[in-house]
Amino acid sequence: MTPSKIFLYFCLFFIFGIFLNSFLKIPQPLLLAILFLGVLLIFIPLFFKRVAFLIFGFCLIFLFLGILRHRQAEFKILNSELKKYVGEEISLIGIVKAEPDQREKITKLIVEVKGLKEKILITAGKYPQYYYGDKLKITGKLKNPEVFEGFNYRDYLATKGILAEMSFPEIELLAKNQGNFLFKILFSFKNKLKESLNRLISPTQSAILEALLFGEEGNISREWKEKLNLTGTRHITAVSGMNITILTFLILNFLLALGFWRQQAFYFSIILIAFYILMIGAPSSAIRAGIMAFLFLTAQHFGRVSAAPRAISFAATFMLLLNPLLFKSDIGFQLSFLAMMGLIYLQPFFKEKLKILPNFLEMRTNLAATISAQIFTLPILIYNFGNIPLISPISNILILPLLPLITILGFIFSFFGIFWFSLGQILSFPGWLILTYIIKIVDFSSKIPFANLTFKNIHWLFLVISYLILAFLIWRLKEREKLKFLQY
Repeated sequence: MTPSKIFLYFCLFFIFGIFLNSFLKIPQPLLLAILFLGVLLIFIPLFFKRVAFLIFGFCLIFLFLGILRHRQAEFKILNSELKKYVGEEISLIGIVKAEPDQREKITKLIVEVKGLKEKILITAGKYPQYYYGDKLKITGKLKNPEVFEGFNYRDYLATKGILAEMSFPEIELLAKNQGNFLFKILFSFKNKLKESLNRLISPTQSAILEALLFGEEGNISREWKEKLNLTGTRHITAVSGMNITILTFLILNFLLALGFWRQQAFYFSIILIAFYILMIGAPSSAIRAGIMAFLFLTAQHFGRVSAAPRAISFAATFMLLLNPLLFKSDIGFQLSFLAMMGLIYLQPFFKEKLKILPNFLEMRTNLAATISAQIFTLPILIYNFGNIPLISPISNILILPLLPLITILGFIFSFFGIFWFSLGQILSFPGWLILTYIIKIVDFSSKIPFANLTFKNIHWLFLVISYLILAFLIWRLKEREKLKFLQY
């Protein structure tokens, strides 16, 4: 057994330990028994020279460490300094640590409390406006985030380090420009792009493109959000793990279709995605998806696709080591990991099955990648949202191959529109055509009767069965590939 494979087992047992403690409370005697058995198995080879015992012993040690790491994260939340003041009227000083989320009537601010390195979520009025890096004095009643039916909002915020919230407190601006200088420049540049975008194309189109480029849905009407949900295309307006995973792969293939050499396309794709992640504020979900996409592209670039599952498993282990709360409460982490697994295991199969289609502009490759990622992420989406958009495969097939093109065009014409409005108008015409097409597809698909199924209270066994079936199908595909190779 190779060292990399052994290390993979260690990583998987560490992840399994976090999984167990996320959903079950492991009794202390059982936890100590796991540790004792692991240590015992490590010493057995000294007498019987059985390496398998040594490896399994270390696997149990990593299982124990995974459970322990998750407990440590839970202990930190329970003993938070902020938690001591929940329910009380307090004053605190903090810095806005992320770009404000401006909505129709309110603004959401993530503020890091001075001296504590803990964050709170502030709900404030739309005006006066506050910005990234503003130093604020906030006076109000501190409260725990809510837990909604079917969605634990409190746990979700905890994955982002947000442990409490305030609604409409008194806010006093103490100073400006207290944040990271690079982020300040990038946010300023992004806002100029958004202003240019809104001047160049119509409101509905600019709202869709703004969400696609920057993950900001504030300008999308409730009617259009519902249409996107019904057609299973809401993910194109969110900077989710799955979205960045697919987008990275599509951009690489788009550049190859334009005639770039593979090495040029690889490096240019990495640069574009890195710049994109920074510009949207480097949310943790985007960073994680970017890391996984980088590892997959690197393995593919060096002809080591077989090593990609191990690399991504190592990355997932490292991310969970830093933040073990991601496993249960961050859907973005789950989607980026599962989408990548879909690309690795199913994309070659669908690419072969779709060979009847032309590969113009890498259409066949992109379609295979999109279907593969969506199959792997569908069970988790159904479990969390109870929604099966039956029209989704057709809608996505018609829309997703155009995403890299409209993403690049959107950046180009909005950039030139900042400096030269007339040139921006000319360059925006192809983008306007594509956005009009996307809007028409979504609008038409949303009107098809019985295009959407809704379920309530889906049991977690649905997830287990779904992924066991997927694992079995992948195993069968691998066995068939081996048989083909031997016959050849």
